[in-house]
Amino acid sequence: MNKLFAKDQIAETTRRHRGAMVIGRSRRRQQAMFAIGALVLLSFGLVQAEVSPTRILAGLGRLGEFIVLMIPPDAGSSTRTYVEALGETLSIALLGTMLAALAALPLAILASRNILPIWLVRVLMRRGFDSIRGVDTLIWALIWIGVVGLGPFAGVLAIATSDLGAFGKLFSETLETADQRPVEGIRSTGGTALQELRYGILPQVLPLIAGQILYYFESNTRSATIIGIVGAGGIGLHLSEQIRTLEWQKVSFIIVLVLVTVAVIDFISSKLRAAISGARPV
Repeated sequence: MNKLFAKDQIAETTRRHRGAMVIGRSRRRQQAMFAIGALVLLSFGLVQAEVSPTRILAGLGRLGEFIVLMIPPDAGSSTRTYVEALGETLSIALLGTMLAALAALPLAILASRNILPIWLVRVLMRRGFDSIRGVDTLIWALIWIGVVGLGPFAGVLAIATSDLGAFGKLFSETLETADQRPVEGIRSTGGTALQELRYGILPQVLPLIAGQILYYFESNTRSATIIGIVGAGGIGLHLSEQIRTLEWQKVSFIIVLVLVTVAVIDFISSKLRAAISGARPV
């Protein structure tokens, strides 16, 4: 009796919700087709890129030879030179990040829907940010080297230009998440639009923006090393020179120096971000 009652319930549920069940099966088929298409696309890309497991296995031996040549890391008489160059790299990353943040904040305000509800301005600003951040930092470094010449100035401009697009997008999206109730309260007391921004929105989003800036400074330390290879100043130039002259022990010393520096910056940055956001540090 209970079995018959259960079957009747199942039949009745199926009849009432047949449309939803059909949609569910259709969605599963779509997901399966999407997964198959993605797998086919991945396979096609691997073939076009000439990815070969045999070439990887054959190259592991050569990689092992490089590692042996790199041990132990030894800067020779160039330790001071490399440390000074690393300081230049950190300066490039810091100055580029700060210039980008200072320039991006007012532009992000223009691109925020809740601050300046003008569709045309917002679309132009957003597409501008996308265009700028669509060009890699290394490409910007090559462009600025052609404009201002070799050296750290070109590196600062490359970092600043690349980050301008990223910060503009992040800052504008952060501004749009601000709670509007403080803004409405300031408006109800006769506050101006500038006061609404200054006292209603910015206090909410500045901690988030500061965390984003710290994260990008950490990332830009690595980027500043890379752009130094093409002549934009910093320790990347020394790294490139030692690779060309096959001084593998000096290469490993520079790599270890950069890795230790990035790890220290990451540790300090995580503590600062946690303190700013009020979260418990990890």
